Amino acid sequence: MEIANKVVLITGASGGIGAAVARAMMQAGAAEVLLLARNEAGLQAVADAIIAGGGKARTYAADLTDLPSLDAVVQRIVADAGVPDILINNAGSGQWKSLTESTDDELQQLMTMPYLGAAWLTRRVLPGMLARNSGHIVNMSSVASRMAWPGATGYIAACRALRGFSDALRADLYRTGICVTHYESGPVDSPYWRNNPGSRERVPGIARLLLPVLTEKQVAGAVVAGIAGNRHMIVAPTMLRLVYLLHSLLPAVVQWLMTATGHRRTR
Repeated sequence: MEIANKVVLITGASGGIGAAVARAMMQAGAAEVLLLARNEAGLQAVADAIIAGGGKARTYAADLTDLPSLDAVVQRIVADAGVPDILINNAGSGQWKSLTESTDDELQQLMTMPYLGAAWLTRRVLPGMLARNSGHIVNMSSVASRMAWPGATGYIAACRALRGFSDALRADLYRTGICVTHYESGPVDSPYWRNNPGSRERVPGIARLLLPVLTEKQVAGAVVAGIAGNRHMIVAPTMLRLVYLLHSLLPAVVQWLMTATGHRRTR
C-alpha cells in the first residue's frame, strides 16, 4: 500500500519501536499518524516531535485490554480521522520467564498483549476497512513467532498466537483489498529490555553470535518497506532469513543450538 496521504494508527506508540514507526510513517508522507498507548505523556512527546517536523499527529490514551475503553477510543478515532488506512499492532509486553517462574496472571497478561489486544482492536477497525475494501494491517512480533528457546515460555506462546492470528486473518481476507503483514525480527535495541529486566540475558548464545541487534530506526524502515511492497512477511535482518532457511532444512539441529546455548534452569 502507498503510505503517502494515508491515515496510520499505531499502538504502543508512546516510545520505542512504536514511536520510531510513527516517525517513519510521517517521513513516508502519511497524511496523519494516530498514536495509541496507555502513557499519555509519552504519546504527547512523540506527537509534538512529529508536528515539529511538519507532520500531523493525534494522541489517544487508552488501555487495549479494557474493552469499554477500547470501544470508546475507536469511536473517537473514527469520528476524528475516519477508519484508518493502515493499522500497526505494535503494543506488547512481557518478561521472559519459564513456565514455573510465571504466575497465572503473568501468563494471562502475555496472551492478552500482544495477541488479544491486536485481535480486539483489529475486529473493531476491520468492518470499516471491508466497507471501503482497502487497508493494511501489520502485526509486530519477533523471531519467537517461529523459533523457541529456554526461559521464555509464555512470551513465545503469545508470539506464536500472534503469528497464527496474522495467517488466519490473511486467509479470511483473501480476495479483498486488505493486506495483512506479519513482522518478525531478532533482538532490537529498545526500551523493551529495560522494562522487562532479566530478559535480555536469556537471548540464546547462538542468536547473539549470528544476529546483529537492530536499531528502532531499522525496524521502522523495514515496516515502511513491507507496507509499500504489500508483503505478507517482514523478516529482519537478512541474517535471520538465512537462519530460517537453515531451520527449514535442519530443524532439529537449529533447535538444539537454540536450546543448548540458551538459559539454564537453576531449579
